Amino acid sequence: MAVINIEEAKMQVNRKGYLDIAVDPGLDLFSEIERLKKEKNCVLLAHYYQDADIQDVADFIGDSLGLAQEAARTKADMIVFAGVHFMAETAKILNPDKKVLLPDLKAGCSLADSAPADLFRAFREKHPDHLVISYINCTAEIKALSDIICTSSNAEKIIESLPISQKIIFAPDKNLGAYLKRKTGRDMLLWNGACIVHEIFSVKKITELRARYPRAKFIAHPECEEPVLKMADFIGSTTALLKYTQSNAAKEFIVGTESGIIHQMKISSPDKVFIPAPPETNCACNDCPYMKLNTLEKLYLCMEYETPEILMSEDLLKKGRIPIDRMLEISRQYNL
Repeated sequence: MAVINIEEAKMQVNRKGYLDIAVDPGLDLFSEIERLKKEKNCVLLAHYYQDADIQDVADFIGDSLGLAQEAARTKADMIVFAGVHFMAETAKILNPDKKVLLPDLKAGCSLADSAPADLFRAFREKHPDHLVISYINCTAEIKALSDIICTSSNAEKIIESLPISQKIIFAPDKNLGAYLKRKTGRDMLLWNGACIVHEIFSVKKITELRARYPRAKFIAHPECEEPVLKMADFIGSTTALLKYTQSNAAKEFIVGTESGIIHQMKISSPDKVFIPAPPETNCACNDCPYMKLNTLEKLYLCMEYETPEILMSEDLLKKGRIPIDRMLEISRQYNL
């Protein structure tokens, strides 16, 4: 591997968003990452949608709620987040005095990008009597404009914890918001955002797949569109989907969410079959292109050089923390 100094590394990150250094193909990246974790008192958090190799080397694997909870309680000096940008931002908000790294700064999120802060601020100002609940899949700027953050795991409980008369703005995911509106019957204004992965599943192809696997259970994430959710035997957060496959007696499952979770499903239930729900096109669109920007090589390099680092202003850190703390407190109350 070519050796560069920290300043050169930071300059390269500023240009590309990640370190582009050739790594010796003979290097055992798994053992090197374990070494760096110990030497630097570093915790590696990984989302279920990461590549299998990254999941296998992580200290903690989870969905957005679980990762936020783990970030809030970690004693590590440094947090490396194998996920997307908004997740690493959440870890930084919860740990303003710790160094938080993301292997590739361009690992963004189509859903987070669908809610520009200036437009959302204007939208909120038009509805001053509404309380803002924002899905955690949003930027730090949107979090700072919110009253409570939620995840797909705890959103229903958070909404139901509010007075029935309370008007709500739900952002940025219109599909999750519509699902919650149907479930809770609450008065909610929905921001018009969506996830590119969960919007592309094909009702026609899923119907055909169910005909081929008549005993299979179709499970779906609530970010999917309503026609897809109507077909589902079970709807739940990423963690809830995983737990359902563990506890349900079925031996075959059609999985309507990002395909990375199937790695954990196979680990926990090796005797079962998991089939990715097909998208409208013939592409691998049920793989999140942003999640997959992180690689084992980028992960190793960011730990070695301690960059790219997540940085934000003190004001944004403070404002972003308030609605996250409210989410974590409600989650504790309901043992979520």
